[in-house]
Order: sequence, then C-alpha cells, then structure tokens
Amino acid sequence: MEELNIQNQRDTMNSSSKLVLYNFSHSSCSWRVRFALKLKGLDYEYKAVNLVKGEQFSREFEQLNPLHYVPVLVDGDVVVSDSLAILLYLEEKYPQRALLPDDHQRKALNLQVASIVCSSIQPLHMVTLAKHIEEKVGPEEGILWALSIIEKGFYALEKLLKDFATRFATGEELYMADMFLAPEIDTVCKKVQH
Repeated sequence: MEELNIQNQRDTMNSSSKLVLYNFSHSSCSWRVRFALKLKGLDYEYKAVNLVKGEQFSREFEQLNPLHYVPVLVDGDVVVSDSLAILLYLEEKYPQRALLPDDHQRKALNLQVASIVCSSIQPLHMVTLAKHIEEKVGPEEGILWALSIIEKGFYALEKLLKDFATRFATGEELYMADMFLAPEIDTVCKKVQH
C-alpha cells in the first residue's frame, strides 16, 4: 500500500512537476536545501518528517532514502538525498540564481566550505554520535567531542575564508558556502548554549 502511495505521488509530481522536499524543521541539512530553493525562487511542497517521532524509519520514507536521513528532494521521477547532492542537482537543473560563482577559485572555495561542513563537522557532532560516545566513554564526553570537532572545523574554515570573506563568506554575493555555514553556525550556537 505504501509502495503504491509513493508511486502515486511520483506520478502526480510527473504531471505537475512540483518539487517536494521531505525535511525536518530543526535539521541543518534541511535548512541548507530550503535556503537554496528560496534563493533560486523555486516553489516546492514542504513534507515534514518528524525525526523525534521516528518518521524517517517508516516504510514510505525508506523507499525514498534507505539511510533514513533528511532531506530528500523529489523532482518528478528524480529522487535526491543528501543536502550537497541536492544543491548540486538544483544548480544543474535550475540555473537561475547560481549557487556557485563563475570564478573557478571562488567556486572551488564554495565547494571546499560545503565539503568541510557536511563531511568534517556536521556528521561528527550529530546527537546520535554524541549519545553513543557518552554511553561508551562517559556522560560529558559527547559534548566535549562535539565541541572539539566544531572548533577544529571552524578554525579551518576561518583560515580558508580569511582572504575572501566580505559581506558574505566568499564575497559580495550569497553562494553555496553561505548555505552551509548559516545553519551550522546556528546549530553550533545552540550546542554551546547548552
């Protein structure tokens, strides 16, 4: 039944070609994609997936993303998960309001920032990992681990961006680097406050 539901949604989307974003409001990864969709002026249907209630483990959602992570973007018969993959897909398919600059050096810089955030910072301070560390090592170790990863990552980003940052991370325009940094900075501020 749920398989049929997904297929019916895809069939409906193929005829209307409206983007559908499966996401969680508190997810920094989802925030990146919402940021990009807004910047590109793309309309989309917001499909909430409540991670606190475990909705990412439903059979329906597993058909979209077997990893059970948000966000997932559905564009007709194309299903893309992972915020970096989604932003690159949007950049290719919907060229209006570029997420990456034409300048090769600044483009590479934006991709480096995105990669550092989504590979070297964000996944290493996820709640599930911090809880695992606390269970294995001790009650305070999870937050200490997260803070050390965050400090190391932001130190690298600061060094990388120091000669480029002006109004925004890599210059005078909003680009992909800003879409990765803004939600991460917000998440980090919340962790530090706790």
